[in-house]
Amino acid sequence: MAITAQLVKALREKSGAGMMDAKKALTETDGDMEAAMDWLRTKGLAKAAKKSGRTAAEGLVAVAIDGGTGVAVEVNSETDFVAKNAEFQGMVSAIAAAAVGAPDIDALNGAQIGGKSVADTLTDKIATIGENMTLRRMAKLEAETVVAYVHNAAADGMGKIGVLVGLNGADNGIGRQIAMHVAAASPASLSEADLDPAVVEKEKSILTEQARESGKPEQVIEKMIEGRMKKFLAEVTLLGQAFVVDPDNSVGTAAKNAGVEITGFVRMEVGEGIEKKEENFAEEVAKMNT
Repeated sequence: MAITAQLVKALREKSGAGMMDAKKALTETDGDMEAAMDWLRTKGLAKAAKKSGRTAAEGLVAVAIDGGTGVAVEVNSETDFVAKNAEFQGMVSAIAAAAVGAPDIDALNGAQIGGKSVADTLTDKIATIGENMTLRRMAKLEAETVVAYVHNAAADGMGKIGVLVGLNGADNGIGRQIAMHVAAASPASLSEADLDPAVVEKEKSILTEQARESGKPEQVIEKMIEGRMKKFLAEVTLLGQAFVVDPDNSVGTAAKNAGVEITGFVRMEVGEGIEKKEENFAEEVAKMNT
């Protein structure tokens, strides 16, 4: 029986298996869909579809640098236990290495690692490890010098928080200190110029209302708003924040004193922005029996 693209697609949707695995299963069973499903199940490749709807909010962020290019990728799993799995960590490391040459996450999903696309590699790991996994995002940073730092490292180059810092000028060690600062202080932007205008306007509106409630004269209120906005911008921008290593100086001043210019940064933390679904114990037990 001829194995058509439509048949392969149908088996992939039904089983959650990768394209090549679906095609092989159909070839081995002469196009019999049910027999192909059984074949995939015996190989442990037909479980991915059932797991694809489960929330994957744990996992790892991995960083990789090649010359003046740095990348950070987040690969999620359902439990922190899997993040400690050597097989999972090896896959995440390979994905990060592939990301250096990928312009965006769509290209990364199609990039080859070990003879398979990243997307198919993830599908295979879902089947073998038994948890839903997702390649959630990637970020790329280019500069004269790119420095990486991983907080709470689970393995070389990966952990719960990954940071990249771009510098112009010779790094004398301050790059790592700045990256550690970014991990700890989580700045919203590099400078005021990079800050979302909507965020600035919202804060200014709140501070204006607070100042007006004081009942003070308009001239005084304007000065109050100006001072509070200056403090706000210093707290949320990397260049304005007090340097954790030297609190008497801002990060921007410390970088200038070290003879470097900070051109950009990336801070990526596992699971940020993902809404975790809370389940009670009874529901968990019930699911185990389905």
